[in-house]
Amino acid sequence: MAEAVRSLERTFELLEHLADAGGELALSELAEASGLPMPTIYRLMRTLVNHGYVRQEPSKRYALGPRLIRLGEGAGRMLGSWARPALKRLVDELGETANMAVLEGDEAVYVAQVPSRHAMRMFTEVGRRVQPHCTGVGKALLSQLPDDRVRAMLARTGMPAHTPRTFTDPDALLAELARIRAQGYALDDEEQEVGVRCVAVPLKGAPSLAALSVSGPTSRMTHAAAEAVVPVLAEVAAGFVRELAPA
Repeated sequence: MAEAVRSLERTFELLEHLADAGGELALSELAEASGLPMPTIYRLMRTLVNHGYVRQEPSKRYALGPRLIRLGEGAGRMLGSWARPALKRLVDELGETANMAVLEGDEAVYVAQVPSRHAMRMFTEVGRRVQPHCTGVGKALLSQLPDDRVRAMLARTGMPAHTPRTFTDPDALLAELARIRAQGYALDDEEQEVGVRCVAVPLKGAPSLAALSVSGPTSRMTHAAAEAVVPVLAEVAAGFVRELAPA
């Protein structure tokens, strides 16, 4: 029984190494990352391949498999449910709409929202997909990736302008992401929609790339108000990540 549990632990560790590396690694790279013997890795990876959770590419490298998509989508929906108490606290304390988004492929996907009680409020449909370069949550998500992966993503998607304030130059956006990493939060300053300002923080330590945000009309969400949001948003985000941690 103990050996079976240990094999299960090693299997999950290998999947996490694949995810951390962007979804694909060679057998030798898995061995280097995990410290496990090559025969052990090969045996576990063959089991995962046979069940569709990993696929072997023509190059012989191993990649995350299609059966993980269903698990990820289900977990993403649950993550949104678990976030609702944290989002409600943000609305109670700050008065503006609170959102949670995750990164799926090249897009930011909103998985949860608690709306403001103000008559004039921001509303984003849960399940909506947006390009990350022009939103607060999107930039908070991108800040958790290395620059080369961000550049590759931008090359695939482009950087269309939604407003005159939207970042449309990769170098300028990468400089902005460096500021976000240093200061701990992202600001959407009317970059997605004129008249809307949003503050977002990355969920550092969460099981997948995710971010929380608070957004409101610029008439209420002034620059001073946005700065005041940051400590509360960071505290709530850190508390939510602690709740997600394994016991």
